[in-house]
Amino acid sequence: MTRSLFLADLPDPLPAAGSAYRLAGDEGRHASVVRRIRAGEEILLADGSGRGVLCRTVGGDKQGLDLEVLDRLPDAPETLHLIAVQGLAKGDRGELAVEMLTEVGVAEIRPWQASRSIVKWVGERGEKSRAKWQATAREATKQSRRLRVPLVGDTLTTRTLAALLAEVDLALVLHEDATESLSDIRVPTSGRVALVIGPEGGISREELDQLTAAGARAVSISDGVLRTSTAGVVAAGHLLLRRDTSD
Repeated sequence: MTRSLFLADLPDPLPAAGSAYRLAGDEGRHASVVRRIRAGEEILLADGSGRGVLCRTVGGDKQGLDLEVLDRLPDAPETLHLIAVQGLAKGDRGELAVEMLTEVGVAEIRPWQASRSIVKWVGERGEKSRAKWQATAREATKQSRRLRVPLVGDTLTTRTLAALLAEVDLALVLHEDATESLSDIRVPTSGRVALVIGPEGGISREELDQLTAAGARAVSISDGVLRTSTAGVVAAGHLLLRRDTSD
């Protein structure tokens, strides 16, 4: 049976094997009341930054679980820092994209207010929408048993996006008219790589010109046009799979 993973504020250094630990707060209540974790079951705890421990449940109540630490999990060092820049999409497409991008292992997700984005993240609505993306990333981290929760950063305009792309080691923009294929790109094994995914209406010519002027390369990933919630995860998975074989 697959062990459930919960996020916790683990101490530094991590507790050693044989140590007692109390999982309380929202995660502890969720584990005890919703997930019904019982004595004898093993679970994983992660701090969201790459550290984790394997634990056995020894007891608990409605407020949390009492655990015995069995072992420290191997650190999950970050080599390639993949930033997925996701164009805002209507409905639940954006959250679906965040969920899948987290599952494949991106390090950072940045919302992008593109000119063709139908929805607008402004004021309180923008703050609530970003909070939903953050919550989605946390839940997807737990579901996929990852030790790192991707950062969901502030919303980018095209101007601030261009500035970001000028600073990374490799910047790629998914575009259906690109003549260069993603499969032809040499993927570094370390450093910062930014992947730009347009909204449902696509990336305008003016935006593409701005981004390529900042150093980005336009690439294609299919002979068709993928949904915004699909294109990013296909490209991110491809890049992360190839990062150890491209040097």
